[in-house]
Amino acid sequence: MLDKLEAIQRRFEDVSEQLTQPEAMSDMKRFKALNKEYKDLGKIMVEYKAYQNVLANIDGSKLVISTEKDEDFRQMAKDELETLYPEQERLEAVIKELLIPKDPNDSKDVIMEIRAGAGGDEAAIFAGDLQRMYMRYAEKHNLKMDLIDATEGTSGGYKEIILALKGEDVYGKLKFESGVHRVQRVPATETQGRIHTSVASIVVMPEAEELDVQIDMNDVRKDLFMSSGPGGQSVNTTYSAVRLTHLPTGLVAQCQDQKSQLKNFDKALGVLRSRIYEIELAKKNEAEGAQRKSMIGSGDRSDKIRTYNYPQGRVTDHRIGFTVHNLANVMDGNIDDFVEQLRLAESAARLQEGIG
Repeated sequence: MLDKLEAIQRRFEDVSEQLTQPEAMSDMKRFKALNKEYKDLGKIMVEYKAYQNVLANIDGSKLVISTEKDEDFRQMAKDELETLYPEQERLEAVIKELLIPKDPNDSKDVIMEIRAGAGGDEAAIFAGDLQRMYMRYAEKHNLKMDLIDATEGTSGGYKEIILALKGEDVYGKLKFESGVHRVQRVPATETQGRIHTSVASIVVMPEAEELDVQIDMNDVRKDLFMSSGPGGQSVNTTYSAVRLTHLPTGLVAQCQDQKSQLKNFDKALGVLRSRIYEIELAKKNEAEGAQRKSMIGSGDRSDKIRTYNYPQGRVTDHRIGFTVHNLANVMDGNIDDFVEQLRLAESAARLQEGIG
């Protein structure tokens, strides 16, 4: 491991030097890639320096024990070793995890789409509950959440809502939320007190930038329409809402959240770019054989991934067999246990399969 860390340190110093060169700044795509590599390697370097410091202190304590005649000094060195050895083990575990090849998209922001599925009005209400859950999660983790587009349900919630989340490593945290979420509870609209099962589907896409996907605007049809609120009522009298259709793929993205047509256009284009990027990413993964059918699942949006059982106060993630019995807490945005367990499962799968 030390040999690998020394090689990484040399690469870190090399990247740092390259970033100061004028030619790197003249090529934005290369500069962005170098900057990301510098940031990723920097995280390893922080832990490596701490690890080197611990190893040096261990050697120093051992030297005191073997050469010092004063028993008090020797005892102090022995006591220090008792704290240094566990710290050495902790840092080794941290560094080993950092050395596991990461998904290159983990650092990206995300576009999240939540859609009501089977279950009628109750499914739309559940989609609204999930939106609130992620909103509270974003607040707790200092993520910025922006509304891109929404179609409200007739009894509350959303038939569909599209959101943008920005912050540090957002895709790495939320990518495993993609799939079908199932709720079991007595709907507010149920008069007989019977438990119903409804579903909502979630798609989490890495937000693609212009450098990731080149879109020929000649291939995009732009339609304008009036923004509408609940029940279809017009919220303004100008054609500010934008719908973009990518003719080669048939993909459609729209935004009516902003009063400015230009802002709506930019948001819709961002969604369209991310949807195209997701398709290209899926093709690339399939070609490389990297679409893992592991304990985490394939990430397919049709996979049933999690059940929220209200009568029992239970939430179960079916991919890793992980269950918690604090549903109210989870629905208030405390999904960190699921995020962490899924992240660990992915790390274990990557380590086992050697996939980068």
